[in-house]
Order: sequence, then structure tokens, then C-alpha cells
Amino acid sequence: MVDYLRLLRCFSFTASRDWLFRQSFANAGLRSVTTNLSHTNSIASTTSMHCWISKSPNRSKPNLLLVHGFGANAMWQYGEHLRSFTGRFNVYVPDLLFFGLSSTSEPNRTESFQAQCLMRLMETHGVHTMNIVGISYGGFVGYSLAAQFPEKVEKLVLCCAGVCLEEKDMEDGLFKVPNLEEATEILIPQTPEKLKELIRFSFVKPIRGVPSFFLWDFIDVMCTEFVEEKRDLIKSILKDRRLSDLPRIRQKTLIIWGEEDQIFPLELGYRLKRYIGENAEMVVIKKAGHAVNLEKSKEFLKHLKSFLIDSL
Repeated sequence: MVDYLRLLRCFSFTASRDWLFRQSFANAGLRSVTTNLSHTNSIASTTSMHCWISKSPNRSKPNLLLVHGFGANAMWQYGEHLRSFTGRFNVYVPDLLFFGLSSTSEPNRTESFQAQCLMRLMETHGVHTMNIVGISYGGFVGYSLAAQFPEKVEKLVLCCAGVCLEEKDMEDGLFKVPNLEEATEILIPQTPEKLKELIRFSFVKPIRGVPSFFLWDFIDVMCTEFVEEKRDLIKSILKDRRLSDLPRIRQKTLIIWGEEDQIFPLELGYRLKRYIGENAEMVVIKKAGHAVNLEKSKEFLKHLKSFLIDSL
């Protein structure tokens, strides 16, 4: 296996595509910056966060924070949509803790702590108000930002983010997987078999017949760092989670969901809409699964632009 991974690193399709995304982000007017947050007032541990930020931010423009979920890194999740927003917003695309180049020695694994670190990062870059798009786990963090810092978050987009799930939902059979351990093995795949499962769960029409070579390559580049820490992030989402404990938010919110989402079923989207109330609108995209941002990219982008740009 070691020799196989060495061979992968000699020519890696995933690493090559990642390099192309880096070039495309740079050409879109963003630069890659890693910030040490360890000396801020509220974060005493060793914490650093990486972010793509506007090279020349225009303070007359609104700010847009794009927060990724599990799976491929933030560049892969937002690469197709980035240029649609860089002309109208100062765009920020961070790596959450334990993804990409972001990490911490702090033992806290909650989305609340992720949100606090992300807000500190934004303040370090001079950003004090923002619009947020959060995909899946990124939506958990985005919701927490809106709840903790209501005066700083203007609009919020939550895409297939099961913020309203409860711990008992797993026992009640809401999810396709039988338990949390199985969920973490799929969401943080370490074998081609588990990566194939993740693809099947994420797309209505998954690509079939992908050679194991490419699957191992993707795992080697995207899924081998901070494995235990990421598992703890997933466990923290579900542990003792009750809807009655979820704070209310008042920001204007767009909820986007794939009609056939098998990771966070559509019921969780309707539950979230009811919980937020009149400040939320919901769009269900047909023939789309959890990876709706990739599977129905044009439709996803159309709704983002309508909500974020048309009302400017």
C-alpha cells in the first residue's frame, strides 16, 4: 500500500485538479492567507485558519463568506460559482478547523467554536458584517455564526444543512445509516468502497465505474489528514442535540435542499423552515441529492444570485 500511495503522488489527478482550482481562485482576484489566531483575546490555544481572501477588498462592497462542508475542500465545492460573486462582493473562502490548512490544539469540536474562530478570522481581516453561504456542515457553522453574532450576519444561505436534526433521529431511523460510526466511515472515507458509498449517498446519478486508482488518489489527497478530529466534529453535531436547545435566528434566510438528499433527508429542510419561520424561504431542487451545489450547479447558482444579488 505504501508503494501504491507513492505512485499516486508521482501523478495525482486530484492534486492536479486542486492546483487548477488554486490558479482559478488566484485569477478571480483572491489570495491564499493563513492567520494565527492564538494571540486573540478569546482563543488561547494554538489555532490557525487558512482563507482565500480578496486581494484588494473594496469596503463599499458587501462581504460574502462561503463555508464548505465535508468531502472535497472548499475550492472544489465553490470553484464553479466563485466568479459569479467576486464582482459584487468581497469574497472569503475559509478552511474550517481540521480541513485544508486550518487546525487547533483546542479540544472543542463544536460548530459553535468553529463559528467563533471564523468570526475572529473575519475580524482580523477587517470584516465586521457579512452574508454567509454554508453547505452541509458549513451550514451548521453558518447558522451558529448568525445566532452568536446577529449584528454581523446580514443574509444566510443554508444548503442541505441538517441544523434541526436531533440525536433521537438516528434511533428513529430518519437516516439511511444505522448508527453514527457507520456515518463517520462514509463521510470520512478511508477506502474506495466507502468513497463509493459517499458518492452514492451524495448524488442522484453518481458516476459509476470509477477506477480504484482514482478513488485511492482522492482519498490520499483529501481524506487522510485530521481523520480522528473530523470524526469528533461529526460526533459533536449529534451528541445530546435537541431542537429545543437550538437558538433562534432572525436574519433573512434561504434554505436550499436536494429533493432526494440521502444524507440529510428533505424532512430536515422543512423542519428548519418551520423553525426559522417567516424570515426563511425554501427552495427544493428536483432530481438532486446532497451534493446539490455540484449536481445541479446552474440551478443552485441561480437561486444564490436571486437571493444575494438581485436585492442589492
